[in-house]
This record gives sequence, C-alpha cells and structure tokens, in this order.
Amino acid sequence: MYTILDILKHKRRTGLLTISPEDTVFNAIKVMAEHHIGALLVMEEGRIRGIITERDYARKVILENRSSRTTSVSQIMSTRVLYIEPEDNAEACMALMIQQQIRYFPVLSNGEVVGIISIGDLARAILSFHEFVIDQLTDYITQAATAGEVAHAHPERLPAKLRIIQN
Repeated sequence: MYTILDILKHKRRTGLLTISPEDTVFNAIKVMAEHHIGALLVMEEGRIRGIITERDYARKVILENRSSRTTSVSQIMSTRVLYIEPEDNAEACMALMIQQQIRYFPVLSNGEVVGIISIGDLARAILSFHEFVIDQLTDYITQAATAGEVAHAHPERLPAKLRIIQN
C-alpha cells in the first residue's frame, strides 16, 4: 500500500506554500487561487501556527460579513492542526480525515514540515493502487486461463457463462 511519502513524491507541485498569521485573508485566498490549492499552512518563525482553508474563508469571512482585505489570517485560521508523518499508510490517513472531518494534513518528519496532503491526493493514490492491483490480478488470471491452469485447478470457480434472452 502507498505511504504518505509515496504520495508526496508523485505530487505535481514542489515546494511548500505558506502564509504568515499577520497577512490578510485576501492575500491567502489569492495565493490559493493562483496555485489551485485549497489550504495554506500558517507559519511563523518556522513553526506551524495554524491552517487556513477555503472553508474557513467561506464560513468565517463571507458568512460573518467580514472584509477579506482587513481580516488577518490569524483571526480565522484553525489552530488545532492534526498532522501525519511520511511513513504513515495512505488508507489509514484517509480514514482519519473522514473521522475528523478534515481535508488537509501537514506532513512532518522529525518535527519539520515536508509537505501537505489533501483528501484528493489520498483518494487519487488509493484509487491508483487499487487499479494497479486489479490490473495485476486480471493479468494473472488471464495468463492462468490461457495456460489452462484455472479450469483444471478449480473448475467450480470459473465465471458463469453469459446467457442472453432474445425476444
């Protein structure tokens, strides 16, 4: 199964985009829009102070009739930041995201931020892994059937014959 490190290696983007707590929400949303991302880590002096997402913007700025140009990131960021490590299993991280109802995990290695993973990144990786396994099993079964191994080994396990009713 894929680890978080495997996913980070295959992400298109290199480098980590962050924002400071004093910056404006407008600038945070602008950076997210320019880079087609939905969240930014809020960093200060090399440490994570929080995370700001498009959801934070929608719920804490738009719905509260605030101005994104005068509201600071620190006023709306989420300060409870859960993180994962590069060696963690992708499926386990997906389960945590669903359980905790979050969409982004910073990835830390020895206390240092090495990336950020979205629920979309995890879904793509898990689907890709499952497609790979299915392809491998299909190839194995096809080769075994061609060699006659399946019919002789377990005739009761052969797929049912397709029958069509013609009217």
